[in-house]
Formats: sequence, C-alpha cells, structure tokens
Amino acid sequence: MSTLTIAIVIVFCIGYLCIALESLTRVNKAAIALLMCVCCWTLLMVGPAPYYPAVADGDVIHHIAEVIEHHLGDAAGTLFFLMGAMTIVEIVDSNGGFNFVRDTMKTRSKRKLMWRMVFMTFFLSAILDNLTTSIVMIMVLRKLVQSRGDRIIYAALVVIAANSGGAFSPIGDVTTIMLWIKGVITTQGVITEIFIPSLVSMLVPAFILQYQLKGKFDKEQNLPKAEVSQFTKAQRDTIFWLGVGGLCFVPIFKTITHLPPFMGILLVLGVLWTVTEIFHYNTAEDDTMAKRVSDLLSKIDLSTIMFFLGILMAVAVLQEVGVLAMLGSTLDETFQGNHYLVTGIIGVLSSIVDNVPLVAGCMGMYPVEAAGDLAIDGIFWQLLAYCAGVGGSMLIIGSAAGVVVMGLEKITFGWYMKKITWVAFAGYIAGIFVYWLERTFILA
Repeated sequence: MSTLTIAIVIVFCIGYLCIALESLTRVNKAAIALLMCVCCWTLLMVGPAPYYPAVADGDVIHHIAEVIEHHLGDAAGTLFFLMGAMTIVEIVDSNGGFNFVRDTMKTRSKRKLMWRMVFMTFFLSAILDNLTTSIVMIMVLRKLVQSRGDRIIYAALVVIAANSGGAFSPIGDVTTIMLWIKGVITTQGVITEIFIPSLVSMLVPAFILQYQLKGKFDKEQNLPKAEVSQFTKAQRDTIFWLGVGGLCFVPIFKTITHLPPFMGILLVLGVLWTVTEIFHYNTAEDDTMAKRVSDLLSKIDLSTIMFFLGILMAVAVLQEVGVLAMLGSTLDETFQGNHYLVTGIIGVLSSIVDNVPLVAGCMGMYPVEAAGDLAIDGIFWQLLAYCAGVGGSMLIIGSAAGVVVMGLEKITFGWYMKKITWVAFAGYIAGIFVYWLERTFILA
C-alpha cells in the first residue's frame, strides 16, 4: 500500500470518527462528510499516476475529472431519487393521505403498535425499497407517537425492519438490485431462500426492544386527527394510492424503459403534483398546490442530502485507489472457502462504509461458476445479498434508510450504537444461522 493510499485511508478514518462523535464535537455531520470527500479527492489528484497506469501522464488529470463526473453521476441519481421520494411522501402526508395507514395501525398499546409497524415496514420495503419505506413510516409515526423517547425506538426498528425486508426482494435494496441485474441471484431464489433469515433478523430485535415499550399511549395525546382542509376522504385516498402505487411502479418503469430509477420518481412526482393541482382548482389563490409544493421543497433536509453526497463520493475514492478490492482479497485469503465468515464480515463492514462499492468489489473479485457456492443462487451470492442488506442496520449510518431516519428524527450516532447496535447484530447473526440450517438440512 503506497503512502498516498495510507494518507487517503487516514483522512477517511478521521472524518468517519468525527461523524461518529457528532454529539461531542457539535459539528454537523454533513460538514465533516463534505470536507472528508474533498480532502480524499485532493490527495488522489496529488499523485494519481500509479492508480491509472494505462493512462498517459498528460491525460491523468483529465481522466480523474471524468472519473469524478462518473461517480458524481451515480451519486446524483441516488440523491435525486431520495429528494423525489421525500417530496412525494411529504405531498401525500400534507394532504392527509397517510390517514389510511395511520387508521390501519391505530392502537393505544405501545407493543401492538410496534408489531404492526415492523411487519408493515418489512413487507412494504420489499415492494418499494428500504429508503422510501423508511420515509413513509417515519411520517406515519409522527402522527401516531408524540413522545420523542418512544418514537426514536420505533424509528430504530423502522431501520432494522426496512433493511431486513429489502434483503429478500430483488428490488428491495440497491445491492440486491445490483446482484439481480448482474444475474448472480434470481427472483425466485432470493425470495425463497432469504425470506426466512430476513424475517428472523427483524423478529429478534423487535422481540428484544418490545420490553422498552410498556403500557399504553396517553389518550389525549395519542393519535391526533390531522387537520386537512379542502380534501374529501376519496381525494385523500386517491393521493395515497397515487403516491404509494406510483412508488411501486418505479421498478416496473425502470424495467420497461431502462431509464434510471430517479426518472421514474420524477414521473410519479409530476403526476401527483398535477392531480393535486386539479383537486385545488377551485380553491383560493394562496392555497394552490404550486405554493404548497414550493414550501415542501424548501423543507427538504438539505443537510442529509449533503451528508449523503459527501459519504458516497468519499467512499468512491477508496474504491478508486483499490482499498475495498484489497480488503475483499485479504478476507478471501484469510478465510479460504468459508463463505459464511467472508460474507458475514462484509456485512459488518457494510455498516461502516457504503455497501454498494463493497458489493461491486465482490462482484468483480469473484467469478460466477457453473456449480458450487459461487454458482447462480449459490451460497456466496445469496449470503452477500442478505449480509450487505441486513448488516447495514448495525450502525445508523450503515444504510440509506438509517441515514434518512437519522436526519428526519435527529437520532445521534452514539445513542444508536449504545442502544440498538447489539440488538441489530443479534438479529443479523440469528439470520445467518437460520440460513445455515436451511442449506444444511433442508436444501442439501
């Protein structure tokens, strides 16, 4: 490993430590992520030649500019998807669309609400994706739970349930989408083999955390009725099904058109915006949907967006200098033939750095074989789908769902690590054990 590579890794680790200690430093994590990103790319620009031996010396700087634009394009697609999904959910929420979900989950028992919430999140994330589902459920929780102490426990369970639900569906998580498109897992294979381990990885933490939720909600404060003017129940239900149904349609739109997912999100946003404009056609000028959507756009948490951008671009540097590929090779050599350990460690790492480049590195490192653990729907690929998805629940910044929930509910890194990390890890290990039982005694 060169001196420059070591310097890049040190800068990343220092930045990551500052993000983890945000509650102590009082410096916004987005600011640290952006500084970390720029410093890492600046260091790469200082001595890029060894990393790009096939590029002529005079063209290296131009090549790195193209590399940055490539990674920025990938990050921008994720960010536009996130902003579009957040706006859609805000539109549905501001017009009473989630009253339907709220009424379905309504109960005064804290534990009953928890179980209804985790199961709805688990299955909804398999249909939509873990990121969008987390946004939807947090909006619903804000209507159901007024106590912040209780709500952050529910929010942590939303992260766990969303990541677990996304792991067993080919469209539920960005990493499973990558593996599915690559052809190393099939729809039938990942659903039939990973469903039960994913369910267990959600049930174990939920069972443990239910003991922190005791008693009933206060009758006066719980489940307040949303103040919704202008819209009838039929219009509110229309907005809900257009929003949620549109989000379900995004993977289908991508399959049909082969356009990036954020284009589907923009389509749904445009349709929903148009319909709500029609609903507001006869309202006063100062109550038009144009003004409302403008207000909603201004309320989007840009610090979360900037944090996401900084993290994705900083990890891209580690990918460019070969640190992630080298890490994967080291794991493979250290634990030869034991794919349970290799993928298990990759899952733990995915809670620290972004799971997308980790999975991408694994796909480049391991060839698809005709038979064995590396065959299509083999043990390695199935476990990689599970571990990369569920492993992100162990830290609040280990998944897209966690980052969004962290921003929406202002959950600190330290609180999550102290209260939730060990619980999520217990579910993670339990799921791997269940998969081992499946492979050893049922599918053998």
